[in-house]
Parts: sequence; C-alpha cells; structure tokens
Amino acid sequence: MRIAVFSDSHDNMPNLKKALQWIEKEKIKIILHCGDICNSDTLREMADNFSGKIYLAFGNADDCSGINKLLKTKKLPNVFLCGEIGEIELVGRKIGFCHFPEIAKEMAESGKYNMVFHGHTHKPWESKINFCRLINPGNMAGLFYKASFAVYNTKTEKLELKILEILN
Repeated sequence: MRIAVFSDSHDNMPNLKKALQWIEKEKIKIILHCGDICNSDTLREMADNFSGKIYLAFGNADDCSGINKLLKTKKLPNVFLCGEIGEIELVGRKIGFCHFPEIAKEMAESGKYNMVFHGHTHKPWESKINFCRLINPGNMAGLFYKASFAVYNTKTEKLELKILEILN
C-alpha cells in the first residue's frame, strides 16, 4: 500500500489539483496532511477531488473553526480530523503526523512510532531518531522551496519525494 503525505498547502488549489490527479492515477487511497491546508473551501475541494481517505492534522495557518464547521454541516465521509497530532497504523507500522517539528521530534523520541511526518518549515527533510524516521514532505504551496509531497510504500518501506513541476 502507498500513502501520500502533504503539508503546507496554503490554499494553493492548482498545486493540490495536480497532486490529486497524480495520486488518483497512481491508485493511492490515503493522504496524510500535516497541516496548513488553510481554509475550509480548500479542504472541501480536496475531499471532492479525491476518492480515498484524508487525515488532517491542524497547523498554525488553518482556520480550525471554519474546518470544524464545514465538517459539521457537510457530509465529507472521507475526511478525518486529527487535531494537533494524528496517527494511523498500516500493515503493522505506526505512523504519526503533525504540523510542528518540535512536536514531531517528541513523537519520534517517544518510541511509539515507526515514522513521523511533519510540516511547518516547508523544507523537505529526513532524519532518524532511534528506529523512527522523521520526515518533512516539503510544501504543496511552493513557498520558499519547490512544491513537493511524499509517497510512502508500506510494503517496501520506500519513501519518495515528488516534486510537482516534474510529475508525469
């Protein structure tokens, strides 16, 4: 199984749509979003244009009340809000995700996770704390760095950084 990991979309719908089209074509069925999707309209568009599940952790630029209101008034069965910290288990691998690098580091140090993803800095990055991989997939908005996201294959444990401008 492969999952896509986004962060820091900052309402950039053209980039999100391009990434969503690619992951749909690749038959990826789970997106983890590490925050700063920003407003509820962006989340609704994302949910409407993706057939799989979207797990969202809040970031500092998110309109949390607007997103919560959207989910209370609209049926978005494929969106799961995780608050500040999200976690899922896939094929026996515990994966955590959040927005802030400091929180991600604490999560990685806890020994509870095999992988922890985070955003906020917009810079793609990978390091390791004990046995836990700590990863920033970059940013979908293309702010400060090229727009990017990560794809993780749970079977092979391969992690790929996808640069939006060279997706095929």
